[in-house]
Amino acid sequence: MDQTNYSVVVDEKVVVKWITPPVPLPHPTPEVFAHLVEAGFNDTAPPYAALTRAVDGNEQLLALVTGYLPEARDGWEWCVDEAEAGATEFAPVLGRLAADLHLALATLPVPALGATSTAAARAEAALAEALELTDGEDGAWLATRTPAIRRELAALQAPITGPRIMIHGDLHVGQILRWRDGYAVIDFDGNPTVTDADPCQPAARDVAQLTTSIEHVAQVAIRRRDADPVAAAAWAAKARAGLLAAYKARLAEKDRPDLLDERLVRPFEVEQECRELIYAARHLPRWRYAPMGVLRTWYQEENIT
Repeated sequence: MDQTNYSVVVDEKVVVKWITPPVPLPHPTPEVFAHLVEAGFNDTAPPYAALTRAVDGNEQLLALVTGYLPEARDGWEWCVDEAEAGATEFAPVLGRLAADLHLALATLPVPALGATSTAAARAEAALAEALELTDGEDGAWLATRTPAIRRELAALQAPITGPRIMIHGDLHVGQILRWRDGYAVIDFDGNPTVTDADPCQPAARDVAQLTTSIEHVAQVAIRRRDADPVAAAAWAAKARAGLLAAYKARLAEKDRPDLLDERLVRPFEVEQECRELIYAARHLPRWRYAPMGVLRTWYQEENIT
């Protein structure tokens, strides 16, 4: 998937990510970087600096400078290789990585929840927009599955009582680099396609986006590597299960199993696929095959009656 911002590698020592367009301060990323360092979370590109400028008396964030990670490849490359090979050993590593990230972010203060739409209303709005923007045969198929999708989103109508934490906000395999010395999660700018999203949400929101991205990797392997669809679906199911099991085990090990309300994962996953369709329609039309492939896998005829 395409990047929203523009990154430049300088002398294989630092990466300068230019924010396009610049955004007003305060911005969460510099604070998150500083906190992760303080919390001892090192599985990210080392944060070095934030470049800002003053415009009419207001500060804007221009760029973020982080360390260069040798031999780094993002998940839309390395994870597709794993799917093609049928390998899932990476999945528990990603589960622990995501858990450690959430454990570190959970120690940040969380502001009181202001006036905002409920999770159910947000999900319903995403479905409505996906239906509006998805045309042709895909749109017609999606319309027939709307009752089944709404049944799964209905789980969000109950009050969410678990903890809110500062989440990554755009946690998918493309944000996880495999580099010479391991794995690193990057890009803490939030989801560029969701306006006014609360940066503090249930951890299940990140988990759902990460697990759905595994499903998208399977679709990429089918489209670009001629992977067998049945084998790719089985690979995705095994990888998701391994990731989620390792994530929960890590939280339990650190006495914070409460951070994940597993009941939220599935409806957040369904909402995420709606958002992927919106992203495809508004920014990257060629991407539509991935969320549609996932939805067609989930909502086969025999599964919706």
